[in-house]
Amino acid sequence: MHFDHSEPVVPLEPGKPWFKELNRFHWFVLVVAALGWLFDTMDQQLFTLARVPAMRALLPKDEAGQPDAKLVAKRSGDVTAIFLIGWATGGLIFGVMGDRYGRARIMAITILLYSACTGLSALSTGFWDFAFYRFLTGLGVGGEFAVGVSLVAEVMPPRARPYALGFVQALSAVGNVTAALISMALGHLEETGAVGDAWRWMFVVGALPALLVVVIRSGLQEPESWQQAVKEKLETGAKVTQVAGSYSELFGTPWLRRNAIIGLLLAFSGVVGLWAIVFFTVDLFDALIRPDLVASGLSPTEVNGRVAFWKGILSMMLNIGAFFGIYAFAPVSQRIGRRPTFALGFVAAGLSTAATFWFLNSYSQIFWLVPIMGFCILSLFGGYAVYLPELFPTRLRSTGTSFCYNVGRFVAASGPILLGQLTGQVFAASGPIMAYRYAGLTMCSIFVIGLLALPFAPETRNKPLPE
Repeated sequence: MHFDHSEPVVPLEPGKPWFKELNRFHWFVLVVAALGWLFDTMDQQLFTLARVPAMRALLPKDEAGQPDAKLVAKRSGDVTAIFLIGWATGGLIFGVMGDRYGRARIMAITILLYSACTGLSALSTGFWDFAFYRFLTGLGVGGEFAVGVSLVAEVMPPRARPYALGFVQALSAVGNVTAALISMALGHLEETGAVGDAWRWMFVVGALPALLVVVIRSGLQEPESWQQAVKEKLETGAKVTQVAGSYSELFGTPWLRRNAIIGLLLAFSGVVGLWAIVFFTVDLFDALIRPDLVASGLSPTEVNGRVAFWKGILSMMLNIGAFFGIYAFAPVSQRIGRRPTFALGFVAAGLSTAATFWFLNSYSQIFWLVPIMGFCILSLFGGYAVYLPELFPTRLRSTGTSFCYNVGRFVAASGPILLGQLTGQVFAASGPIMAYRYAGLTMCSIFVIGLLALPFAPETRNKPLPE
């Protein structure tokens, strides 16, 4: 059923908070899905905070016992790209499996996969085994989001749906803040000599979400709409023309194909902006403060611990802003529409990211400049959680959402490599700090792609999910 022509408008119930409509099962689904995504994003952020220290530890050293700085920057971009390729691949595979075999079942598998392989990352001895573990982790990370938001979208009452999805995505910021606190605590322990390499212990902690699988398998049921779709497929047998998890139907049906391409462009812009620009803010700040810490006479262990602590502070500030930005998308888009809210988000993301990369120069700016950037860029991801499930019918919801949210990562994987080339080669003569600044400004043009796709996007505000 096409949104623009045949979907009736669902009237909102005035004066009643959305969460008052939820029963116990609604809350159980919401909490489980939110925790799954929270731990997912915690893993992502642990990797962001640990990748440069990991590269310093795993790459070859010179006679002074130090790795080549340019090689560290390049390999940090390379391993991020490999992670994103795994993420995209997992999204394609598990998105289809979520439509065919059930949201709850596949969510449990993806959480177990990314947790176990995060733990294995702590055992790395070189670049290639570390990159392999990160690829496998990416498989699980990529699959979890689509099945989780599909589950929430199909279970929640219509009026509560966008707010519940915004809540799930907003808790990703809590996962990121948790990772920042872990980094700060372990950085302090490394500085005092209580633990060895803090980056290895970060990945050990990242293996703990596997315990959530026990909860999922013990009490989470599949949505009734999905069960009905499977039942209809079985009853029609060989005559069925609409197959759950079918890429051929997704691209063979004109309105579904259009929605998939538009959703892909919207998500691609934000994903590249986050993974190829914003998440490298911690590396820019590393380059800013490390020389002064070294010059102050601190030992290498003390320097690493101090840097890890302040990178944790930066990440926490980024995600405090992100929490409010992500959740803001749902109420704003319910008032003015999905497309205008996305437009505001892309413009704000580009301006705030460029400003942060150009002006960040002191510890104090972490506490106001970085949260503003986090609010703006992550508001887009609140939009993806709300909007993408609204573009596809039940039998293709997980498949379509995964396609939009994850396929762009194959191209987005070139973003960190490009940033690494810009910082390590093109702008290297400017010095490490200015190289990061010029590279960040150059890549902020990615947000224009999202703006250009918006005029073709269907407006889904106050419309039911297509079935």
